[in-house]
Amino acid sequence: MGNKRDYYEVLGVSRTSKESELKAAYRKMALKYHPDRNPGDKSAEEQFREAAEAYEVLRDPQKRQIYDQFGHQGLEGTGFSGFGGFDDIFSSFGDIFEDFFGFGSSGRGRSRVHRGSDLRYDLELNFMDAVFGTETKLNVNKMETCPDCHGTACKDGTYPENCRSCNGTGQVSHSQGFFTVRTTCPSCRGTGQSIPNPCEKCSGNGRVKAAKKVSVRIPAGVDSGSRLRLNGEGEAAPYGGQPGDLYVFIHVKPHEFFERKDIDVFCQIPISFIQAALGDKVEVPTLNGKKDLEIPKGTQPGEIFKFEQEGIPSLRNGRRGDQVIQVLVKTPTHLNKKQEKLLKDFSKLENNKLSNKLKNILRGN
Repeated sequence: MGNKRDYYEVLGVSRTSKESELKAAYRKMALKYHPDRNPGDKSAEEQFREAAEAYEVLRDPQKRQIYDQFGHQGLEGTGFSGFGGFDDIFSSFGDIFEDFFGFGSSGRGRSRVHRGSDLRYDLELNFMDAVFGTETKLNVNKMETCPDCHGTACKDGTYPENCRSCNGTGQVSHSQGFFTVRTTCPSCRGTGQSIPNPCEKCSGNGRVKAAKKVSVRIPAGVDSGSRLRLNGEGEAAPYGGQPGDLYVFIHVKPHEFFERKDIDVFCQIPISFIQAALGDKVEVPTLNGKKDLEIPKGTQPGEIFKFEQEGIPSLRNGRRGDQVIQVLVKTPTHLNKKQEKLLKDFSKLENNKLSNKLKNILRGN
């Protein structure tokens, strides 16, 4: 992507800056280098374009994460290559420019078709579906394109007309200092059109509320906090604009045996003190079934063992983590007389062994 400057340097912000700080920094630069304020100044135009590109990347959490990890080169894989010209910038940031200055751009007035709203869906998954992935259907209530007028908002056989207040541009203008100030037309709300004969089903909105089943594939390895983006599955836009997106936020229910830590899974298994002392082979549940674990002689309480690559697949590269197993040595209860006698005899042997060891230490051996 060429020899581009660091985006944080362009906006004069730190890498930990929040959205509000980014927006404030961009506002300052956009106002300073706006082409209407610097007519014919190629340097100002370039800095105006550079600031817009930096803000476009850093305000988007996904683009920002890619840029933070891989720099400009990483953005090439996302299809983002900057803005082709001022029209692209004003189209992308039309609402922002109105928030900043109360105008879009002089001489660039045109009807603006709004994008549909994004939607959020909170999906609860059981532990195993999150580990191995699954496919499910979501019941989403949203605004859909009206089936009668197909989004035109007009009664069958009729058509929209140009708004008389703005002559179809979607904006009205007036002079303010050396700016030509353009604001959204209050009559048509920026669409540039009026609907003389509205569709009866949608009352001239072009959209109706509807329930829709949306299929979503959950990749293996998602965790609570993971977010999936379904392009175009948000609400339909009025008057034929681009639909919004549906964001699916994942919430994973805890498991009764496994505990997740990144891509590793932890578990605890009980063994008797006899198994710990003499060693044994025990069956341990894993994510893929049961597997034998060798307990060596003299295993201590809390000791850790590991099954490699029996954990959770990474969303980044598919590599599986490990299963970490902690053994809990259980002290026996409700002993019968024979068991008590055997333990007492064992205790005497242990005490004699410890006593002899202490004597050797005192003797300096």
